[in-house]
Parts: sequence; structure tokens; C-alpha cells
Amino acid sequence: MKIAIDGPVGAGKSTIADAVANALNILHLDTGAMYRAVGLSCLKAGIDYEDEAAVTALCEKLEMDVRHEADGQHTLVNGEDLTGGLRTEAVSAAASRVATYAGVRRAMVAAQQALAAKTDMLLDGRDIGTRVLPDADVKIYLTAAAGERARRRWLEYQKKGQDVPFEEVLRDLEARDRQDMNREVDPLRQAEDAVVVDTTELDFDGSVAAVLAVIREATGRG
Repeated sequence: MKIAIDGPVGAGKSTIADAVANALNILHLDTGAMYRAVGLSCLKAGIDYEDEAAVTALCEKLEMDVRHEADGQHTLVNGEDLTGGLRTEAVSAAASRVATYAGVRRAMVAAQQALAAKTDMLLDGRDIGTRVLPDADVKIYLTAAAGERARRRWLEYQKKGQDVPFEEVLRDLEARDRQDMNREVDPLRQAEDAVVVDTTELDFDGSVAAVLAVIREATGRG
């Protein structure tokens, strides 16, 4: 079974996908973490992530691996586990930019398809249903209003002790939306056969239940 979940930044794809995969007893591949790992690799190597040629050349030298452990997905590059450093704003900005490059996307899509071919798997990202797994058994477009997505992200920062103004969080989120939806290569869009799950008015448990209901309707599992 292959399940594709796409959607904009801040929609809760990764955490919801984790819970859904656990409920189904299948693996979850967080494809966004792979792009974050490329972005972090650029920062660690001192490469300007605005330089497409340099980033693409670096990407060709990266050996990407994903391991699923008790505490979730671990993303490794050239044998180094980068998981702990993937969720910073600097890495988010780098990941969003490098994900627009055709060479990077080709490498990541090939790696994701190879991983998904091995076993039942749920993949989340921005081009899963349209590019990575066009023949997925279930396609879901997970979204929420921009203001609500920004509020959730702002609360995450508050819990971490990061005093980022809400207006800045919203502005950055809307900029990410524009970039993801208007990039030339594999832009974020809803697949024609995807089911929309809008979580604006749902809490976490309600969002997980809504996604599982779609999967149950389509496959009888969940």
C-alpha cells in the first residue's frame, strides 16, 4: 500500500503522517526532511544555497539514507545523522530554496521512489501524489488556512522559547506558499484524484481521524 500526503508548509503533514502510519502499522517517509538535509549540508559546507550549480554539484556527492527507529525517522547524509539539526529556521529557508532546483529534485525523487518500492509506506511532502507516487493507492491534500497554520507554528516557537512575532511567522509562511506553488519544477498542487482534508477547525486527534477515514474509505484499512 502506498499513501501520498501533500500540502503547504505548516499543515502538520509530518506529525499527522507519523500518527497515521503508526495506526496503520506501516512506515512513514518524511520527504521534507530529505530536502532539509540537503539544505543543512549546504550550510555546513559553506555553500551559498542560492547558487543552483554549486548546490546541484554538492547534491550529487551526497549519499542519502533514511532509517526508521523507535523515535521516528532519522535522516543521514554520508553516514552522518543530521536529524537533530533539521528543524531550524535557517535550514527551513535553505531547504525551501534548494527544493526548487531540478537536479536536487531529480535526485530526491529517485531516492524516495526507491525507498517506497521496498514496502508499504506513507510519504508526505509537496509533490508525492503528482510526481513521486502518481499511482498511489490513496492521495490526500492536507491543508489549513494560512492564519491557522501560522498560529500553530508561532505556538511551536513559543514552546521552544523563541520569541518570534506572529506577523513575521505569517509573512514567512505566505512567502513559502508562493515559492512552493510557483516554482518551475514540481510545484505544490493538489493532484486531481486527491481528497482534500482541511484541518483549520480540527485539533491534532481530529486531523488524524479525518485522514484515517479517507484511507479507510479507499482501502478498507485504518
